[in-house]
Amino acid sequence: AVRADALDMVMNGVEVGGGSIRIHDAKLQAKMFEILGFTPEKAEAQFGFLMNAFKYGAPPHGGLAYGLDRWVSLFAGLDSIRDCIAFPKNNSGRDVMLDAPSAIDQSQLDELNLIVDLKEGE
Repeated sequence: AVRADALDMVMNGVEVGGGSIRIHDAKLQAKMFEILGFTPEKAEAQFGFLMNAFKYGAPPHGGLAYGLDRWVSLFAGLDSIRDCIAFPKNNSGRDVMLDAPSAIDQSQLDELNLIVDLKEGE
């Protein structure tokens, strides 16, 4: 079983933000790294600064992020956040205003050392 100290900010029944209290216990964090497949060496190399902070008694800490588009839609009395999103996407995840995603010029891929390998039918 997994539990989280998760937070939701709700206004008039609409979730406008969310966050959580982060892990601040060294033993629990080490266990999470183990479950995620990190060796102790890899965890130390990538997150040693964090584990070291726990030795000094890092206090519980967390964060909350809110969606500005949701606030605007509520304040404006809109039925959908789609009416106020700066860069809206359709149901396929396509930005119809910018026509994105779109084809990328090979010179751009070369400059970034990227290779696009699409499977048949994509």
